[in-house]
Amino acid sequence: MSVPAPGDVAPDLTLPDTHGSPVTLSELRGTPVALVFFPFAFSRVCAGELCELRDNLGEFEAAGVTLLGVSCDPMFALRAWSEQEQHGFDLLSDFWPHGAAARAYGVFDEEHGLALRGSFLLDAEGVVRWSVVHPRGRARPLAAYRQALATLHR
Repeated sequence: MSVPAPGDVAPDLTLPDTHGSPVTLSELRGTPVALVFFPFAFSRVCAGELCELRDNLGEFEAAGVTLLGVSCDPMFALRAWSEQEQHGFDLLSDFWPHGAAARAYGVFDEEHGLALRGSFLLDAEGVVRWSVVHPRGRARPLAAYRQALATLHR
């Protein structure tokens, strides 16, 4: 599947959070959402990216944006990592069916069985307003998120 482009309605998803509670994207309508797909919990680049988002979570909150991290890791691994790093935002497990959400967003690496670094900013109606996809070893810059957040209320 291809990466949703700005102006596309975002594919819906329902994934468990770190406690097994289902989170359904369409149920968050009325609030902008940032979906941040990442390859692996406990990996160096992912830790750097998600901790940077954690440390700047106030910018997302000030813009009224719900931040959600998504990986193909099992729920229990994400819970342990989230507790260790105290992310402050939900991490969702795309473990089973393996990578279904990442596939829907065009960011599943079939060869390696992981999510690429895809980020999507959805407006309150669930329409993609911004996206970026990087290969698994290349971090996404915080400045790109800041620019995307600034466009939400124009």
